[in-house]
Amino acid sequence: MEQSGTELRRGWTTGSCATAAAKAAWLMLLGQTPPASVRITLPGGQQPDFALCRTGWEQGGAFAEVVKDAGDDPDITHGAVIRATVRRLPSGSGVQFRAGPGVGMVTRAGLPIPPGEPAINPTPRAMIRTALTEANGSLPDAEVTLSIQEGARLAQRTLNSRLGITGGLSILGTTGIVVPFSCAAWIDSIHRGIDVARAEGLTHLAGSTGNVSEKAVQKFYTLPDTALIEMGDFVGGMLKYLRRHPVARLTIAGGIAKMTKLGQGRLDLHSKRGQADMAALARLAAAGGAPPAVTEALATSPTVAEAFLLARAAQVPLGALIARSALNTVLETLAPTSCVVDVMVFDRAGACVGQAGPFPEPRDAGLSS
Repeated sequence: MEQSGTELRRGWTTGSCATAAAKAAWLMLLGQTPPASVRITLPGGQQPDFALCRTGWEQGGAFAEVVKDAGDDPDITHGAVIRATVRRLPSGSGVQFRAGPGVGMVTRAGLPIPPGEPAINPTPRAMIRTALTEANGSLPDAEVTLSIQEGARLAQRTLNSRLGITGGLSILGTTGIVVPFSCAAWIDSIHRGIDVARAEGLTHLAGSTGNVSEKAVQKFYTLPDTALIEMGDFVGGMLKYLRRHPVARLTIAGGIAKMTKLGQGRLDLHSKRGQADMAALARLAAAGGAPPAVTEALATSPTVAEAFLLARAAQVPLGALIARSALNTVLETLAPTSCVVDVMVFDRAGACVGQAGPFPEPRDAGLSS
């Protein structure tokens, strides 16, 4: 997808690629010569053309393949081959979807697609129905099987297994367009993780910034895997969704630097969005009783990690102060929900160096009674 000037190049979702492939396969079933490219209609009304890399016939159906172009986004499915195999069905069957190799199956409740269905989200399904209708003149009776080359292997790098999607990737997309570095797929996984946890009756969720804090908070509270939300840098994306879809209890767990930025009001914790304000960190320490010599050293520290070591040597409870400031940001973002929240700050070894908020006994499995 071309983009002018110095802007990052946008790309296409797996749903768009699957739609183009399905339309091409149906055109072949109608007797047309396999096209070199096809045009589809996106949810926003745009009508891009997609080049086909391969077409053919198999088991009474036609297939077409599209190589996914994610533009300048670091999408794990960039370059993957998306295949749609389409077969005619008896009159009145409508359009039915199947998962081929590399596309997962839904096994848990709470996702937009019910258990037992292929992991093809509602928007791609609607896009495919629209595309087949455009090609046919009316909605045909057809079976559409979608596959992703190497999808099962790629799925190991996603949160699909935790969401209850087994055997491969999901066919995703809400606009059909991939916006570079929007991290829409990750944020969608956060939302779906919350949906699955709520559907399973979990009342205590834990959002973590990384693997170390996730393992530590899981051990502390003995939480099941489905209660763990890997929010990464996108704490705002998680909190805003929980504000609309609340749970009874939430624990936020993260490293010292990221929790410092959260305490300073940042809801996107990525380093590209800015570093921690060391002067503000020094003021926080001063408010907690740190002497002027310590606060001056903290203000000029090159990193939060070094500042923390200085504070620890001076017996300043900086971890607890960071946790409290982070808790304030979380509560402000979640308001007016009544969710009970605590914050845990961990060092790189997984040791808890700061806590804030009400704490139940640390053997709470988080399950509803």
